[in-house]
Amino acid sequence: MWIFDAHLDLAFNAVDWNRDLRQTITEIRAQETALGMTEPGRRTNTVSFPELKVARVGMGVATLFARWESAINHPFGCTTPQACYAVAHSHLAYYRAMERSGWMKMIRTRHELHEHAQACQTDLAGTPFGFIVSMECADAILDPDNLAEWHAAGLRVVGLTHYGANRYGGGTRSEVGLSVEALPLLRAIDELGITLDLTHLSDRSFQQVQDHFPGRVLASHQNARHLCPWQRQFSDEQIRFVIERNGVLGVALDAVMLQPGWVRGHSAREVTLERVVENIDHICQLAGNCRHVGIGSDLDGGFGCEQTPAGFDTIADLQKLVPLLERRGYSPSDIEAVMHGNWLRFFGEVLPA
Repeated sequence: MWIFDAHLDLAFNAVDWNRDLRQTITEIRAQETALGMTEPGRRTNTVSFPELKVARVGMGVATLFARWESAINHPFGCTTPQACYAVAHSHLAYYRAMERSGWMKMIRTRHELHEHAQACQTDLAGTPFGFIVSMECADAILDPDNLAEWHAAGLRVVGLTHYGANRYGGGTRSEVGLSVEALPLLRAIDELGITLDLTHLSDRSFQQVQDHFPGRVLASHQNARHLCPWQRQFSDEQIRFVIERNGVLGVALDAVMLQPGWVRGHSAREVTLERVVENIDHICQLAGNCRHVGIGSDLDGGFGCEQTPAGFDTIADLQKLVPLLERRGYSPSDIEAVMHGNWLRFFGEVLPA
């Protein structure tokens, strides 16, 4: 069964981590091993373009990612909005280069979405990876007027925050609300018909978005707090809000979001893919149907298979979700909805004609 993955940091891996994603997983791992790379995420990558073919991931959401950091004594992030803007443009340039060389195909409209979905259904092996552009953390948007430039370049999804307090509000591991600058940006997002990604909002920021944003929403890579009780996950009330707005939530494979008490670099992998299925089922139970959950793997989002469920090696292992859902009694049509159908329906509603 082919898969739509709603969160892949492809350009971050190719540009910031300097990986050649045209290579196989084995080749990338071997190179990083030979270079003596030992930091978390190195030598354990899970995603490359050849592996996407093996995984039958034919379409997804690819990110532009540049986070503002106020301090200068850090290995990650940018100290100015202008630098964030430049980094995000480098990610966009990577996608354009890969599109030019035939590895990727940007999806801007619902016509292109349906055309590419048909290609995935009939000839996935011969079809480039179809991607919708998202910005994870809006720090690269210089001001609300600048959003029109990004939209013209293909941007269709925006998330306001990431970890900590960013330019437009509080994110994961913070209780800061939205900044003053976020309100005109939210208006611009709505006016341009861009979808708002609620992932990584602090609880306070989430509540304020509920109060101030009337447009379409999704949660690209977001699990349930009920199963992993800390703030990175959504509470049942937050999940219900996404459902009520006719949005979709993508379940993620990061052990931080699956295994209670996970400490990076110290915890052993105890949860399995069954915990991912439990998250899918939890969202379905809250919705009363299977229309509001999909895949948003976040694979290679700064971590590798050392920080995924036990027994998970590469993105191809997403196919193991199918028999697990079958054993829970999910019908073939419901499984198809989870693996790609719900995201296709959602983006078929929100993308311009």
